Amino acid sequence: MSEQLHREALEVLVGGVNSPVRAAVRPYPFFVRAAKGAYIYTEDGERLIDYVLGYGPLILGHADERVLRAVESQLEKGWLYGAPTRLEVELARKIVSHVMPGGKVRFVNSGTEATMTAIRLARGSTGRKKIIKFDGCYHGSHDYVLVQAGSAASEYGIPNSAGVPQEAASLTLVAKFNDLESAERAARAAGDDLAAIIVEPVIGNMGVIPPSKDFLRGLREIASTYGALLIFDEVITGFRLSLGGAQEYYGVRADIVTLGKIIGGGFPIGAVVASREIMKNLAPEGPVFNAGTFNAHPISMAAGLATLEVLETTDALSRASRAAGELAEYMEELGQGRLAVNRVESMFQAFFGVSEVRSADDARKADRHAYARFHELLRKRGVFVAPSQFEAIFTSSAHTDDAIAETMDAVRRALSELS
Repeated sequence: MSEQLHREALEVLVGGVNSPVRAAVRPYPFFVRAAKGAYIYTEDGERLIDYVLGYGPLILGHADERVLRAVESQLEKGWLYGAPTRLEVELARKIVSHVMPGGKVRFVNSGTEATMTAIRLARGSTGRKKIIKFDGCYHGSHDYVLVQAGSAASEYGIPNSAGVPQEAASLTLVAKFNDLESAERAARAAGDDLAAIIVEPVIGNMGVIPPSKDFLRGLREIASTYGALLIFDEVITGFRLSLGGAQEYYGVRADIVTLGKIIGGGFPIGAVVASREIMKNLAPEGPVFNAGTFNAHPISMAAGLATLEVLETTDALSRASRAAGELAEYMEELGQGRLAVNRVESMFQAFFGVSEVRSADDARKADRHAYARFHELLRKRGVFVAPSQFEAIFTSSAHTDDAIAETMDAVRRALSELS
């Protein structure tokens, strides 16, 4: 059935998909019929233990009953008003309490929109043009950040996208992740035209690459020294590493934080969070423009609010993290020096053929063919992990002991066949 659907999709969708990484599943993408908890069910009758989880949003697993009830309740009341709702106030209040006490939020519709707005806000707040990003960090698909990007851009060998004007790209300086000297050189090159430094605190779109000791703190100091704003892109890490995200986890405060994924409970969302002083520059209070028909969509607000309430009142985060820890440790043990495993709480990735991965250059040296084969072997045994080396493996609170045990057996068999 998936093969037939894929042929039909190729006739009407570019590459048969609507996001490039989905085409990385070989020999063709499977099509999903339904999902519940830690499992997805394909049109071919397969049941797969899911470690992609929509590429990160589903921290509670698929179709969590508490989120489902909140969404159903809102649907009965209508789903688009073009006017504010109580839900957006309540969700914003929760977000600022954890992420930026005393700050404000602007909801948008994706992580891409969030980082685009954050960069525009930084430029409008400082009156400067240039930004620094890091090799392998992915901040969405807008022009200023599609320069040495990660995620599908690296998977398909196009980290610098066609269609991005050189004039736009020239305003983005690229430094090496976990290399403060490189960041300092870029800041000196930008000089008094440096508006912002944007970084994934944990790279989640080049595999998983955690920051080295004092790297984030060093970026904080560089940004402050040069009068620039520090942007943490926490679209992945927000409400995953901790309720306060990477800021809380690593003890470093950013000037602007972008969020997405988890705060929408599996529905489209993005958010920009910053202090009142910075946010006063955003329309309608200030001259930096942002608007959107679907900003603060009621269904996304309801799902996000329900998700955060669960995270606040249960041990969901620790359960998800424990599941990832067990799998990552088991995988590394079985790998016997053939692979490196990087993990931060409930996100991890395996890199074949290397002993350590601390940068995008290290990740590129990994054996992508071995990883692709590993993905295929797991899939045949009922386990779905990211099809690209340059993505993360995620766990949720819905991954039970039985699911983990079944996954470990699949990992053991897959690694044995690879050896």
